[in-house]
Order: sequence, then structure tokens, then C-alpha cells
Amino acid sequence: MTAFVARRSRLALLFPALGCVAIALAATAIATPARAAEQILGNPMREKITVRLDKASLLKLPERTATLVVGNPLIADAVVQPGGIVVITAKSYGMTNIVALDRAGSTLAEYPIQVTGPSDKTVVVYRGIERETYSCAPFCERRITLGDSAAYFTANLTALGTFSAQALGEQKK
Repeated sequence: MTAFVARRSRLALLFPALGCVAIALAATAIATPARAAEQILGNPMREKITVRLDKASLLKLPERTATLVVGNPLIADAVVQPGGIVVITAKSYGMTNIVALDRAGSTLAEYPIQVTGPSDKTVVVYRGIERETYSCAPFCERRITLGDSAAYFTANLTALGTFSAQALGEQKK
């Protein structure tokens, strides 16, 4: 938005039509660079990116990106890779954003990030207030999901840690 304040000169009083034309031309000349800057930079707000829980998405950063800011790292995390590629990993349900800045601190782009639930076939079992989640593709197996009861979640996490440790132990032999 451009504001323009004009002061009438004696010349404008002598030639009212010329004064009006001069004011109109001056306003156009001042507004043109602002419009040109908007066209070059564009709207930094980009289309929403949806990332599923337990998945990662890739994003190409604009040229000249020097800093990447994650609005809420408890919802999503971003890791910059060579070539201006960012790996966005969903951590929790919700909405956050990622802002790309240049060296001067100007915003190059802002990406809204929506983290949603898993996309595979899941079954949720409620036992009173206790919740358990199973991944059913094609057979139902226990799944670690945010929101499951603490005992169920911990048991699954412990089993997964034990399995990973055994797999790493087998590779070392």
C-alpha cells in the first residue's frame, strides 16, 4: 500500500488541469516500484504441505535461503540437505510453519505444515480410557501411535528397542 501526499504549488494553481495530471503521474510513478517488488518477491506464503505422522516429505527451498525456521519443532522437524532440499518429518499432530529467510533476514517463503494421522489401515481399540492402535495391512499388528495409553505405548517401544538392538547385534557378528 502506498501513501502519497501532495502539496499544491503556484504552478498548480495557475494550471489546475496540469496540476491534477502531475499528481496522477507522481502517484503512478511511486506505486509502480512497489508493484514491481511484489511481482518479484511474490506472496511468500505458499500452499499448505500435509505430512502424515511417521512419514517424511521433501521440499525444495527457494534460491538464496540462508536460514530455515520451524514454527513448532514439537509438531514437525526440518533438516536441510545439500542442493536446497529439506526433509520434513512429522512428530506430532497439528499445524505449524516453516519460514525460509535470506542472509539479510528477509522472508523468501513461508510454508504452512499440517501433520495428520497415519494413512495406512489402522484399527483403534478402546478399553475404557485405555487406547491401543493396530496397523492392519494385511494382518493386524501392534503400532506405536501418539495418544495410545502409556502402558501400551511403552510396551511397544520397549519391544521395538529390543528388536533393534538384537538386529544390530546380529550385524556385528
